[in-house]
Amino acid sequence: MPTDPSPIGAAQVRIARPTKYLAAPKSLYVAVDAVGFGVLAQWVDHEGYDGVVLSIGDATRQLELLQQPGVTPTPTSEDQIVLYLGCTQTVAGMAEPIQAAGHQPVLSPNPYWERDGAKCFVDPDGYWFILSPSHWGELSLHSSGKFHRSDTRF
Repeated sequence: MPTDPSPIGAAQVRIARPTKYLAAPKSLYVAVDAVGFGVLAQWVDHEGYDGVVLSIGDATRQLELLQQPGVTPTPTSEDQIVLYLGCTQTVAGMAEPIQAAGHQPVLSPNPYWERDGAKCFVDPDGYWFILSPSHWGELSLHSSGKFHRSDTRF
């Protein structure tokens, strides 16, 4: 029997968001070797859009950055990409070259991230990129019929 009988278990995910200057956020996510998102596709002036699709680990998880004249990103501190890396050493190893490339960590207004030991960065468009030492445990089906994580720190 499959572990996830729902069709969403096999789904691929792409998050798309606007960018004011395509090269600037791309430089954080692609050029910094520690992050190393891969470029899956990019285009210029495709029906008025410039863009790039980045892989997050593999092609099943994607970040799409889109630039269109007249569209300005309006992120809040809760517009985040969070990588749950599982340990502080991995966070430190990824944060070091990000900082060396000129992106300095910032304190999040959400106190959870400081308690968690996360390193928070803000990309050139104002979106948050968070490296967390936490690890999301296996999801299990609660008696209520809803999924919950095995980590109960919340």
